Amino acid sequence: QVQLVESGGGSVQAGGSLRLSCAASGNTASSPCTGWFRQVPGKEREGVASILTNTYITYYADSVKGRFTISRDNAKNTLYLQMNSLEPEDTAMYYCAAGGFPCRTASMRPNYWGQGTQVTVSS
Repeated sequence: QVQLVESGGGSVQAGGSLRLSCAASGNTASSPCTGWFRQVPGKEREGVASILTNTYITYYADSVKGRFTISRDNAKNTLYLQMNSLEPEDTAMYYCAAGGFPCRTASMRPNYWGQGTQVTVSS
């Protein structure tokens, strides 16, 4: 089992920045891939970014490339998502996730999920 706890959500104006964190605990070695997903009410959950634990290779959804950066600190078992140039369309509940391969954002099928943290961007 892997436990994931997100933090760092909030409300910002368009053009602003937020940094999300996700602290992982438990059998993290069983999940070589971690990532961030987001969901708006009434829509499917979508992958935002993902990263391979051992190689730090990253993947991004086209909608966030150049604005969001995923990273992780393996010593702290913590995943991050730096979000810059935020747009109202980025408003969603953001979830941290962990799982096995594949790790590409669109293909990732996580086994574990955090409880989510709300991000609201106003125009």
